[in-house]
Formats: sequence, structure tokens, C-alpha cells
Amino acid sequence: MPKSPAWTHDELLLACALVVENNWNELREGDPRVLDLSDLLRSLPIHEGAAQTISKFRSVGSVSRKTSDLASNHPAYTSTPTKGGRLDKEVIAAFITRPSEMLGAAAALRQGIGTGELHEIPEDPDEVDDDGNSAVEGRLLARWALHRERDRGIRARKIARAEKLGQPLRCEVCTFDFGHFYGPLGTGYIEVHHRLPLHISGPCETRLDDLAFLCANCHRMCHKSRPGESWRTPDALRREIDQARPAS
Repeated sequence: MPKSPAWTHDELLLACALVVENNWNELREGDPRVLDLSDLLRSLPIHEGAAQTISKFRSVGSVSRKTSDLASNHPAYTSTPTKGGRLDKEVIAAFITRPSEMLGAAAALRQGIGTGELHEIPEDPDEVDDDGNSAVEGRLLARWALHRERDRGIRARKIARAEKLGQPLRCEVCTFDFGHFYGPLGTGYIEVHHRLPLHISGPCETRLDDLAFLCANCHRMCHKSRPGESWRTPDALRREIDQARPAS
């Protein structure tokens, strides 16, 4: 019988949100919230086919055990913890340091699944890095954000408004200007990125003011994942650049 695949950040995000809402306590098998989460995890557009081929995939029992891992590996837990994995500890740390954002991410993910929108968006190679890692909020919210950023209509309207107002089409992080560097080939070209990730802004309709102009390099760095980290806002990337520069 095939084994259930390892838990992903997306799944741990949803499980840990329940643990946090339960005052960092585990949830037992008879809890209706465990049954609800089991059904939700089996419907996520990851681990395709696992729910049909693996009878115990994200069963009520396995979900309850995972809440025990998350609750007992909290630094304030005083008894012997269960054996939690590296991703468990990354998600726990994220919920401890920024609980409102992580709860917001879980709520946004639930909304995307509930409306069916996330089921309609194909996988995007940029939702994970070259090593297969995703942001601590998971790959599905990144998939959703990338899908919105690549909406040609929104990007065209953002560029048209900037040109009408006489605003330069240059990167808001490093100031790179495609037209200035490449001449006519780069005129009118720029990429767009959400100023705030979905778990902060909420999965609302994208407004032009929600988008920032970025060059391809800075855009890639905003979405680059590192273990236990969120994807970056343009302001956060600018701070990283400033910190990386040697003192003059």
C-alpha cells in the first residue's frame, strides 16, 4: 500500500491555524474541526490523486496526530514533545512571530479553495524555487498571486495609467529602466508585482495601486523562497539590498 506523501507548508499552515485557534492545544479525532480539515486537505490541488489511491491520506487520525506534533513542539510546551519535522518547526515559528499574518494566510487559502478559484489555476514553476522549496505560507497562495500578476489586462492598465500621468516605467526597487538600457526594444516594458502578499491584503480584487513596477531580477528575488520565510514585498527587498551593500 502506498504511503501518504509528506506534509507540505500549505497543509501545515491550515493545521497550525487550528492549533493556534485552540490555544496551542491539539485537537482530538472526535473534534468536528478535525473532520472538516481532513476533508479540506483531501481536496487541495496538491498531491493529485492521493485522496483516491491512499485510503488513509490525511485521515481524521493523521490530522489529529499532526495537531499534536504542532502543539507539542511549541517552545512553551512542558511535556515530552512528539517528533516534529523541520517544516513543522518552521511553521510553528512563523505563527509565533507573526500570528495575524499566518492566520490571514490560512483564511485566504480556505477562501481560495472554497470558491473553487485555486482549483482552476494551473501549477506555476515559479511557485517553488529551484530546490523545490516554497514560502512558509505555502505554494498555493504563491500560485494564486503569480496568476494575478500575469494578468495581461491588469498589467496593461497599470502601464497605461503610469504613461498617462508621465510616470517612469522603472523598477521601484533598483530603479532599472528597460527603455533606457535597451532602447526601443525595452520601451514600455516592465513587470508588476503585488505590493502586499495575499495573506496580508486578503484575496480581494486587485487594484492598480496594489501593484508595483519591478524589473525581472527584483521580481524574481521577491518570489525567491528561503526556508521558513515569506515571499518579499518590494520594500522588504529594498531593505535586503541596503543591508547587503558594503558600508561606503
